[in-house]
Amino acid sequence: MTTAIIFGVLGFICTGLVLIGLPGAWLLLAIGVAIELLDHLWAGEGVVTFGWIPLALSGLLLVLSELFELATGAVGTKLGGGTKRGMIGAFFGGMFGGLIGTGLLPLIGTIVGALLGTFCGALIGEMTGPEARETREALGPALAATVGRVIGIVVKLGAAMVIWWGLLGVMVFRLVA
Repeated sequence: MTTAIIFGVLGFICTGLVLIGLPGAWLLLAIGVAIELLDHLWAGEGVVTFGWIPLALSGLLLVLSELFELATGAVGTKLGGGTKRGMIGAFFGGMFGGLIGTGLLPLIGTIVGALLGTFCGALIGEMTGPEARETREALGPALAATVGRVIGIVVKLGAAMVIWWGLLGVMVFRLVA
């Protein structure tokens, strides 16, 4: 039961890390895999804390949520009336903005950088190239890209919470059963 309490607290912390743009959900999955491996090494083959299927499903959910988060900025640009160039700008701007934001201001800088990068990338994409738009016309798709990215972050946070509660539930169920 002590392991479940510790995992629950660590899950809370890891989920909070997702909220500020750090890979807390991946850390949570790594903790789950480590617990499962340690159980096999320490307690023997018959001991199962989570099982490999819940851990694999958690990994799949994480991959899907990461892809969703990356794509939402580009999709937001398109839904906001943007061009393909704006979508590409939003995608790469969000990635680079997150990296630069992390370097400048660890923790909160990641999410701020990702949002600013998404906005700036979409804006630059809309204002350059053969279909270049004026600043006023480009602001709509850039803002829509940023809103899309926020939606992606919220979905990723939701996925982290589902993984946390799901693995904790499996762990407690196996302890009680």
